[in-house]
Amino acid sequence: MSERTHTSDDPRAALERVARDPARRPLLVALDFDGTLAPLQDDPTRSRVLPEGVEPLRRLVHPPGVALALVSGRALHELHALAEVPAGTYLVGSHGAERARVTAHGLDRDVVRLTDEQADRLAALGAQAQEVARRREGVWVEQKPTAVVVHTRLAGPDDAAAAEQEALALGERLGSGVLHGKDVVEILVLQASKGEALRALRDELGAQVVVCAGDDVTDEHMFEALGDDDVTIKVGDGTTAARHRVPDPRALVAALTTLADTLATD
Repeated sequence: MSERTHTSDDPRAALERVARDPARRPLLVALDFDGTLAPLQDDPTRSRVLPEGVEPLRRLVHPPGVALALVSGRALHELHALAEVPAGTYLVGSHGAERARVTAHGLDRDVVRLTDEQADRLAALGAQAQEVARRREGVWVEQKPTAVVVHTRLAGPDDAAAAEQEALALGERLGSGVLHGKDVVEILVLQASKGEALRALRDELGAQVVVCAGDDVTDEHMFEALGDDDVTIKVGDGTTAARHRVPDPRALVAALTTLADTLATD
């Protein structure tokens, strides 16, 4: 992963320029969820978009030529339940393996189908990942439609490191791909990437510019899939390919509010 030279730590000026230029339509706003719109939680079922972030997200689906998407590692049904996003929002879950659009009546979703071999591998991964977790306090396993995830956020440093190494080795044996993020190892049976998913959605919508924000290692795949005319925002610390950085979700929500305000006046 290469680190780009940052044009600014504050993305608001770049967002205002994009919003004021009609030649930059269609515009796609693609955002990660956990750690980006929602502060990280030890209990992931408690994650929610910051209260002050709900309104600017709602406003970003209304201007002509603007599309809103959440691109997350979470399973699609879980992302929909927690994110509180308006009808019209695109949801990309499981790092790109699942996709849907929010409607007034629920989700209009693309169906994910595994081959028999992939389904058998997913079952074997789940069983072996549970063995990794069973021996260590604070380590737990999440089963997704196309992947198994070993979570270590609640474990002590030694148990977390050992569990992650075992999960990585398990992924090498049984997975089609492995994603190592903050306190998680996700083992895929259906190859997926946030970067590939974002490129596909961009092409489908014909987006001239993408505004993209994320906090984790897997979000770097999105940043690397975009170009210099796009607005990429890293939330938090760490090496990044993004061109801008904000310290936390609250600062990102403030930047998105600026974007929504500017779109509403142009």
